[in-house]
Amino acid sequence: MIAHKIVPNISVDCVVFGFDFEKLNVLLVERELKDEKSGEVIIRDHTLAGYHIFEDEDLDSAAGRILKGLTGLDNIFLEQFGAFGQLDRVSSPRDKRWLDYINKGFADRIVTVGYLALIDNTKVTLRLKERNVSWFPVSMVKEMDLAFDHKYLFYEALEALQRKVKVEPIAFELLPDYFTLSQLQKVYEAVLGTSFDKRNFRKKVAQMHYVIALKKKQQGVAHKPAQYYLFSREVYEKTRKGRISFII
Repeated sequence: MIAHKIVPNISVDCVVFGFDFEKLNVLLVERELKDEKSGEVIIRDHTLAGYHIFEDEDLDSAAGRILKGLTGLDNIFLEQFGAFGQLDRVSSPRDKRWLDYINKGFADRIVTVGYLALIDNTKVTLRLKERNVSWFPVSMVKEMDLAFDHKYLFYEALEALQRKVKVEPIAFELLPDYFTLSQLQKVYEAVLGTSFDKRNFRKKVAQMHYVIALKKKQQGVAHKPAQYYLFSREVYEKTRKGRISFII
């Protein structure tokens, strides 16, 4: 096994959003430190999915490695949304204690590159041997205490997602390959924190030639089966003209 050497002052942090057909979620990793003698919990909070880059990889590769280790998935939508190098990023007593505990040779000052990641969280089996990894509703995260400056990074990523979803078809990254129009409406509502009139929403979708109706409907549902649709990247690239607005 090849031992990779970390870059002590450069990391990547991934804000991973998922959608479960009802609400927008974010992926968080539990951080816990107990007193070795008493067993008392000294630190218990959560972090984003992140780590330092290795000397033999670039930033995108590091982000992909981290997400592969957490989700087992390749080809996840992944895009930088900012770089963060505030002087006090890792200076709180709690965070310093954590860094001393893990003793990984990190620098006192760390610059991180934030990545926005989007996946269909209903298809993911989370995995991480050393720590617990879980999905949390975005509404809950707003009230949580996150490690380092990860709360700030979370808000920056959420704002980036809300901006981009209005002008790019990235909401489809949060859905399975086949989806209903109701599911599509819910994902836009969940991301933007609002609600849309059903009729107006569907009129807008009818203008999106890259949202293609299939001869396939839901099965095993209590209500009238809804028709399935898919998003065609090829059709989107061929038909878009300049900047497209997804605002409903």
